[in-house]
Amino acid sequence: MSELKRTAKPDQALFSRYLRFSSILRCCDNGQHGVDRFFPGINVGGHRAFRPSVLAKELGIYDAVNVGAAGTLVIRKPGLRAKFLAELRRKLPLEATIAFCDGSELVRLEMDNPFGDEPTTNDVVQFVSILAEAGRRRVSLPIALPERGEWLVRIIGSKNRLVYGVYRRRMKTIGYLSQIDRLFGAPATTRSWNTILSVLRILKSRESGK
Repeated sequence: MSELKRTAKPDQALFSRYLRFSSILRCCDNGQHGVDRFFPGINVGGHRAFRPSVLAKELGIYDAVNVGAAGTLVIRKPGLRAKFLAELRRKLPLEATIAFCDGSELVRLEMDNPFGDEPTTNDVVQFVSILAEAGRRRVSLPIALPERGEWLVRIIGSKNRLVYGVYRRRMKTIGYLSQIDRLFGAPATTRSWNTILSVLRILKSRESGK
């Protein structure tokens, strides 16, 4: 990625990295990107297991914290971006596209109250998708997927690399969430708003010295 060719200034307290791994890793299929799936031979247990919690320990020098079982990492001392990403890639057991954002972007998103008065029920989940690179397409929002009948995904808005909305707990929902890649022209990974709030608590606890 072009990001690896750029030298970035060291990040301050809340400028941490939000990364995606595990089932959200991008793999190459016949030389092409864009297939969301588990990597062959990589699982959460057994031979060649990929354990984000172990990776977080290996990245201890960067003050890495693993959030949940899906493999969300908060890197609280990333230092130079290019150097950190190069080190991260060396420790991954396979080639991967990495989606990340600055912690400050999540803080601003929370302050903006992105979901407003959107109702929350057991059936509806608030989510944030992180693009692996700046979106190459302009999307008229809000948008509902599918466009006809009962919606399964509603994209409410976007800010830089962050795309947010709500989805219904249905078997077909994941297929519509994967369309975020196509709509914005960049690989994306999705996390629930509750996971994002957990990330924010970790960032804020470090800022407050807890």
